Amino acid sequence: MMQFFDFMIVPTILFMVVVMPIWLVLHYKSKGKTGRGLSDDDQAVLDDLLRTLDSLADRMEALESILDERNPRWRRDAERE
Repeated sequence: MMQFFDFMIVPTILFMVVVMPIWLVLHYKSKGKTGRGLSDDDQAVLDDLLRTLDSLADRMEALESILDERNPRWRRDAERE
């Protein structure tokens, strides 16, 4: 059993001295990049989605006003279902 622990000491020390510091530096470096905000492409996509959302909201209001004119009770009927 002692031979196993003697055998594992060297890889453990190598991991802690070489691999772990590099891993930590790269991990927190990538975390910093994601915390800076959106890239220009992501911001453009988000703006496009917001414009689409606004147009869909306008369409929904128009459809609701048409339904209100044709059938004023449609909201109550929809709530019952």
